[in-house]
Amino acid sequence: MIDVLEIGDCRITAVRAGSYWWDGGAMFGVVPKTLWGKHQQSDDLNRVEAAFNCFVVETGDRRVLIETGGGVRHDQRSLDRMKMTRGVNATDAVAGAGFDPASIDLVINTHLHWDHCGGNTLDLGGRVTAAFPNAHYVTQRAELNHAREQHPRDGVSYRAVNYEPLLEAGRLQLLDGDVEVSLGIRVQIAPGHNRDMMVVLVQSAHQTWCHLADLAPYAAHVTPTWVAAFDLFPLETIQSKTELFERAAADGWWCSFGHDPVVSFARIVKAGPKSAFTVQL
Repeated sequence: MIDVLEIGDCRITAVRAGSYWWDGGAMFGVVPKTLWGKHQQSDDLNRVEAAFNCFVVETGDRRVLIETGGGVRHDQRSLDRMKMTRGVNATDAVAGAGFDPASIDLVINTHLHWDHCGGNTLDLGGRVTAAFPNAHYVTQRAELNHAREQHPRDGVSYRAVNYEPLLEAGRLQLLDGDVEVSLGIRVQIAPGHNRDMMVVLVQSAHQTWCHLADLAPYAAHVTPTWVAAFDLFPLETIQSKTELFERAAADGWWCSFGHDPVVSFARIVKAGPKSAFTVQL
């Protein structure tokens, strides 16, 4: 397993901010367990491990953190349901990987579900503050608008404490579409999991790494039609995956996945004449 990847002048470090366990059927949707069970081991309650995968990208003199995990704001009922002994602060995970949290310049939230931005903020002295004191944060404006709707389908996935205090403090920048957020680091909307989730592309010296976030939570989701039950727009997930995987295979990209507890970095390669792919570690 590779935990550090270097492409050109960029160094990318995988940081796992703990993990939780969730229903395998939810993670793999209509795919039968006889198939996904060959890739992900489940417990006696049919739960599979889901890592909180974050990444520190070092480019020049800047450090960019992608995702902040699930944080520590969980009651005992939730901890029991997710088979977690406790939560993990993103700051502790980043520090454990050898980075001073104060050295992070930019935090990218691919979307605002609690398990991707739960470590954005900390509770200190009776107030909520930015977990990374010198960073500004970015996410899509339309994603924030959807989070505020608290739609019955997915409202439970959004917790205002993870982003509203940052917006009020002027620390959260809202994006409108695909954009380069730092030299060599670009975000691109890839609809499917929800309407405005982003993937992150890091490019240097004609090499590319793509963090797929929840477009492909596990390496096993490299099959385009393997779609999580969480996805609001499953047909768009298939389209977004197919388009990105074709590019990844053609150009030799390294890729990473939102929740895989084992695979940090892998290449996606064609596995047949049609839209069939596999991963190469």
